Amino acid sequence: MAETRALTAAVHQEEDWYVAQCLEVDVASQGPTIQEALANLAEAVGLYLEEVDDPAEHITATPLVTSFQVPGAA
Repeated sequence: MAETRALTAAVHQEEDWYVAQCLEVDVASQGPTIQEALANLAEAVGLYLEEVDDPAEHITATPLVTSFQVPGAA
């Protein structure tokens, strides 16, 4: 049975599409909804990791994701 690992995605909208990017693996995908973009990303990351020799070597640590404020950028 294959091991399951939770990864992190950043999602943003570009016109009519949602773009999802994995923060631990340099892979991105898209879809017309957030759910489809995330499903497509999960499939793309899975396919990518199947193709590399050592999948664990291609997964980086989850980066710190936080927010910050910029004066006058409202």
